[in-house]
Amino acid sequence: MKQYFPFLSGLMLSLLVAATLAGCETVQTTRPGAVGVERQQTMLVSSDDVNRSAVQAYRQEMKKAASKGLLNRNAAQVARVRVIALRLAAASGAFRPDAPGWAWESNVITSKEINAWCMPGGKMAVYSGLIERLNVTDDELAAVMGHEIAHALREHGRERASQAMAQGMALSVLGIVTGASDAGVQLAQVITDVTINLPNSRAHEIEADRIGVELAARAGYDPRAAVTLWQKMAKAAGGGPPQFLSTHPSPDNRIRDLQVYAERVMPLYRAAAKR
Repeated sequence: MKQYFPFLSGLMLSLLVAATLAGCETVQTTRPGAVGVERQQTMLVSSDDVNRSAVQAYRQEMKKAASKGLLNRNAAQVARVRVIALRLAAASGAFRPDAPGWAWESNVITSKEINAWCMPGGKMAVYSGLIERLNVTDDELAAVMGHEIAHALREHGRERASQAMAQGMALSVLGIVTGASDAGVQLAQVITDVTINLPNSRAHEIEADRIGVELAARAGYDPRAAVTLWQKMAKAAGGGPPQFLSTHPSPDNRIRDLQVYAERVMPLYRAAAKR
């Protein structure tokens, strides 16, 4: 991981730690749902600050893609992604009552990379390589998008930024605490890194897998597609996970876990399919 902090004197570091811990809170970001995700999370940065920075970071990423002529080049892919995103967002209220009202946004970036991500607050990108190289069905696309949306619902980006702050590795925590003018820019870079550039922890990925299959089921997509999606990803990567899933459990363990939780939420899928 990058070293974000300049050297801090002992007194300044002590004051910084005290100020940081004073703003610490333990939260349960989501309802457990049928999959039973109930882990408490410790946050050192506010949800509002993270979401504002995520908007800034997302705009920068979309601007970068647009400047290279890579943003939303295939209208059919964009329409497909946005329909699925809307259905998943509508189902997100089962985990967070506020989530359906987020300023959701989804775009497609033309790239051979098999990738997708969702920033805090519901700002999503799907790479064309995921759609084309894996030849995904709608159910499979909903599985990966549901997984990424689950990261946002659980506020994993906020949690990871908080962890980096606590470890002295986030970008200028001192600036954030004291209100320095570049604090928002620096936090936006943290959000970019933890969302796009750095792999999630295994615990975060397992939570996202389980919530993702429930989101898909509630939105009317077959949750069992998460298994076939993983099998396609592993095959495309030569037997191992793609880089953006590099901290997942082993493929066999992950498939077994997905099978268990997909079966658990099948009644939700059947109910949604009847509507």
